[in-house]
Amino acid sequence: MKTTRMIIGIISIVLFAVIAFQSCAAGLGNALEENNEMSGSAGFFLALCMLIAGVIAVAAKKSRGGAATAGGFYLIGGIIGIVNVGGYSDLQIWSIVSFAFAVVFIVGAILQKKETKGEKA
Repeated sequence: MKTTRMIIGIISIVLFAVIAFQSCAAGLGNALEENNEMSGSAGFFLALCMLIAGVIAVAAKKSRGGAATAGGFYLIGGIIGIVNVGGYSDLQIWSIVSFAFAVVFIVGAILQKKETKGEKA
């Protein structure tokens, strides 16, 4: 499970660039059309949450608290994204991916054995 979390962390760091680029383009389109949509900005916040969660996942790969924190950031990013889906329809896909990553991290944190004082996992 620790390896899976580290791989997901690296994938989400890479996805940050993709989502941020798409969100900036969608935000520019929203501004030019003056349609009062927030999907571009919400996509950028989702990308930031995925970046933060990915960095936490890689840095705290053995930590139960780190996994829970990363899962929380994935969950927050997914909620921000799914609530603000508009003209940027890819945001729905990225939000579902973020929810899936959140489930992996939160379930992994719950199932991870608690470390005793003298024992290292």
